[in-house]
Amino acid sequence: MKFEKKTFKNGLRAVVAQMKDTQAVTLWVLFGTGSKYEIKKLNGISHFLEHLFFKGTKHRPKPGQINQELDRLGAQSNAFTSKEFTGYYVKAASKHFDIALDIVSDILIEPLFKKEEVEKERGVILQEISMYEDDPRRQAAEIFEELLYGDQPAGWDTAGYPGTVKNIAREDIVKYKESHYLTSNAVVTVAGNIEPGAAFHKVEKAFSKMPRGNKLQKSKVKEKQSRPQVKFKKKDVDQTHIRLGVRSYDMFDERRYALTVLQTILGGNWSSRLFMELREKLGLTYYVRAFQEQYTDTGYLMAAAGVPHEKLPETARKIVEILRLFRTKGVSEKEIKFAKEYIRGSMALAFESTDEVATFLASQELFYKKILTPPEVLAKIERVQRDDIMKIARDIFRPEKVNLAAIGPHDNIQAYEKILAKL
Repeated sequence: MKFEKKTFKNGLRAVVAQMKDTQAVTLWVLFGTGSKYEIKKLNGISHFLEHLFFKGTKHRPKPGQINQELDRLGAQSNAFTSKEFTGYYVKAASKHFDIALDIVSDILIEPLFKKEEVEKERGVILQEISMYEDDPRRQAAEIFEELLYGDQPAGWDTAGYPGTVKNIAREDIVKYKESHYLTSNAVVTVAGNIEPGAAFHKVEKAFSKMPRGNKLQKSKVKEKQSRPQVKFKKKDVDQTHIRLGVRSYDMFDERRYALTVLQTILGGNWSSRLFMELREKLGLTYYVRAFQEQYTDTGYLMAAAGVPHEKLPETARKIVEILRLFRTKGVSEKEIKFAKEYIRGSMALAFESTDEVATFLASQELFYKKILTPPEVLAKIERVQRDDIMKIARDIFRPEKVNLAAIGPHDNIQAYEKILAKL
């Protein structure tokens, strides 16, 4: 992956990766803001604002006009809000780059936020929240973070709650944009069949009116745990969705490379320990994976599965047993080599697409302010030794760091705390 980086006079950072063997180009604009930057009464405002950028601008004032122009290009476009960043992207044929850039810069710099559109979109978001309520897999992950972080921004739902979304005013939205959507808090990336010099010139011109200013800081996450924790949400679902995991490391911790290898061995693919034990040997689940989340100041490693309601105790015990074996027996050199080869192959496939390249570059620049190339990342992965993984396993797989969240007809919290205590 070859790329060039520039910082414009207004402080906006831009990264361009030319990919000649494609007819596509992806434009990504990433901002360092999300629900962790909110106060409780305005929880969901980052997500609300993301929606409203598409509801009309000074140059495209009609409802639906922005989407029509993008659809006319045959482009793929979307936006998303997370805990710590919000992103906007368009993937289109490279010949349509100028139009895509004009649309994206227009919605971010000169949105109208018409009162009637704010109210209509409020209803849309409330329906989106209802949709998420009907998605137990997503809900299980949200409950897990609620369990870890409690009543603070890190533990709140990114989309907000009906009570908070209903009370967010247009003035709140405008103020939030003015304090977060600044050149110092943004990165623009372009990946695809485009000449870097031309791309930089066009991006600088398109975003020349983006306001400057200093980014507002979020409150530091408070973590406190001394024993196993369990949280259930009773819901009428056909299977129980379990999330069982441990507190681990933030995105700046150098142990994250060894943790990635561990996570791959644990549940990163169809050859993982979780998959082989829970699905292949015991037939307990259709889906089972291990995920890791790394924020700027916290992180966790989590196993996820959907199982029959009556099999939750057996599943929890088996996952705890698998984690305990990591700590007591460790991993083999064969498993480590296998995991590294899997990571290497997965990265090679991912970076064939312009959107993956643009996403990678944007997130690296936004948070680290330095871009490690894929070969540099892989070099760090390659240097991971068995002892590195063992140190991590002994550190994180402990009763005082383990948590279990589940959706289903369960309420015997104490019984599951005892299961977790055996870690």
